[in-house]
Amino acid sequence: MTDPMVPPTPPVHLQALLAREDLGLRRIAGPDDPGTVIRWAHASEMADPYPYLLGGELLLSAGVHIPEGAGPGYFDAYVSRIVAAGGAALGFGVAPVHEAVPKALVEACEMHGLPLLEVPPRTTFSAVARAVWQLMAQARLAELRRVTEAQQSLAAAAARPDPLRPVLRRLAQRLNGWAALYAPDTTELAASGPPPPPTAHQALTHLTQALRPSVPTTPAAGSPPPATVGSPPAAAAGSRAAAAAGSRAAGAMGVPPLERSREWGRVGAAAPGKHRQATPTPTSASDTVDGTHLAAYALGTGHGFVLAVATPHRTPGDHTIASVAAALLTLLTGQLRSSTATARSSALVRLLLGAPPPEVAHLLGAERWHMVHARPDGQAPPDPLAAAALGTALGSALVDPAGGTVRVLVPADHPVEPLPGWTLGVSTAVAPEDWPAADTQAARALARARATRARLLRHGDRPALADLVPPHDADAHARSLLAPIAATPALTDTLRTWLSLHGSWDRTAVALSVHRNTVRQRIARCAALLDADLDDPDVRMELWFALRRT
Repeated sequence: MTDPMVPPTPPVHLQALLAREDLGLRRIAGPDDPGTVIRWAHASEMADPYPYLLGGELLLSAGVHIPEGAGPGYFDAYVSRIVAAGGAALGFGVAPVHEAVPKALVEACEMHGLPLLEVPPRTTFSAVARAVWQLMAQARLAELRRVTEAQQSLAAAAARPDPLRPVLRRLAQRLNGWAALYAPDTTELAASGPPPPPTAHQALTHLTQALRPSVPTTPAAGSPPPATVGSPPAAAAGSRAAAAAGSRAAGAMGVPPLERSREWGRVGAAAPGKHRQATPTPTSASDTVDGTHLAAYALGTGHGFVLAVATPHRTPGDHTIASVAAALLTLLTGQLRSSTATARSSALVRLLLGAPPPEVAHLLGAERWHMVHARPDGQAPPDPLAAAALGTALGSALVDPAGGTVRVLVPADHPVEPLPGWTLGVSTAVAPEDWPAADTQAARALARARATRARLLRHGDRPALADLVPPHDADAHARSLLAPIAATPALTDTLRTWLSLHGSWDRTAVALSVHRNTVRQRIARCAALLDADLDDPDVRMELWFALRRT
């Protein structure tokens, strides 16, 4: 899964590749455009390379595909297909097939505007590809350094007494553009940097309006449907915003945008038995007007604040820097509008000073809570922005992103529903003194959800047959029965997971993130230590009752 905190690898300027003296490349046709960039190098001897190109390639060929007596028509068709596929340039290797670059190929590249490079006999295609990757690595390192410095600068600005304007000022400086914070009533709260041209400024204002949450109304009979936005430019901005909305894979400047928080935790989702109150609105949008790159981010507080950015140029790291600023402004505007921020701070201080959780839980505003354990899709651990977005979607600021699992305390009156890109395990609703037990329930529910490939699983809270046994006697029996394996948590956890998944080796391995042979060895060890036949359903049932008491 792509990390939204890491900028994409920047492309390589063709001029930088031509400047490598060790390669000896020479431009012999095509435009001398300093803005030409290469995203990768690819060697192919296909007569029609179109199906194998993604766009932005330096295509390398020794002319093996060229038939004897090929005329201008062949080269015209060949070059036109490269241009149609989005190829950035063509590198032609001289020798051993051809002693010189065919004249008809030079003319075709000149006609179609495709840069043509002559690759000397001493330079291998592998050396050219390696040089491209080296230049890309250097550019990526420089971009990462730029992003890191910008993050530190923005964080320092956010720590100032009046942080909104300093954050916008640092953002405008780092992007060499203009940054503004729009209030829910569409007015500019603060701005910094040289303002964009009037047309771009107007288009950016319409872009921010397209991010406003809206409530649909039922028009009167015979009345025309309401307009999307009040003017043609605004309607265009709205359509572009809709195309960029909602997905973690698409957003302003191509960045996974911050998630928005709304009732029931999802865009346009309705509670069971209730009519939908909100229509889907985008969380980010981008556009380009008169050469000015525009982007707008709906801040995740759900109160209608929008960050707007206008820059004369767009580099690969801009989206990451803007995302960091959006995250900081989300927290800052949330503190401005949240009536519970002070209470949460008070609860944290009291906990740090030794107060037990039940004594400070009332400051958090709910009597009963769900514990939610969440794991993102893919192998990468969740980053802080993704964890914050998850908490926003669940309607809670009590988020712990430590390790590979994100833990969120959610008030019991906030429904927890499946979220795209996450696997969730949810505990029963408990009082604060039972939070540790709820944490265990959520962890087990998440393990089971991952094993069964379910998006969300809840811990069951209905009465069981074992509840008919007095708790003291049930606990004593469980301790006695499980005593042989109690000192080895790995065995206890494996047995519990294996039984909950009906003895499935593969699902247990997935849930515990171990090899299936490890599961077999642990279960065999449990059977030996417990002196029990784990194939017997009565034995399994008794062990399951005992494990539920631990």
